[in-house]
Amino acid sequence: MAERLSPEQYSATLIDHFERPRNAGAMPDADAEAFVTNPVCGDSLRIFLRFAEGRVIAASFLSSGCPASIATSSAATEMVTGRTLDEAEAFTRDDYAAAVDGLPTSKVHCSVLAASAVRQAVAAWRAKQTA
Repeated sequence: MAERLSPEQYSATLIDHFERPRNAGAMPDADAEAFVTNPVCGDSLRIFLRFAEGRVIAASFLSSGCPASIATSSAATEMVTGRTLDEAEAFTRDDYAAAVDGLPTSKVHCSVLAASAVRQAVAAWRAKQTA
């Protein structure tokens, strides 16, 4: 049974990102990607990033999970695009939660997935540059 989207539980911004996710889909020419999953709830996120001149120039995602997970993944792609690698890495779970106007306490783990995936993708890119 699908989770019911309730304005009492979720913000209008979160509902909008869930119903109309931005940058959804794989990026075949990504410079880096990362896959993270929450072993407790099963939500997962694969993020794809493309870089140029020290900035994220494109981001996309594939996500499986609840509305909050999909919405924070969508918001993450918008937030990191145009940012330097340091700026993208610096975003916290609280930043991603704020981008969707907050998360219920039981859904904070969704913003952790976004933060972790972005950090891992940037770290993978950095490692390729020094190899």
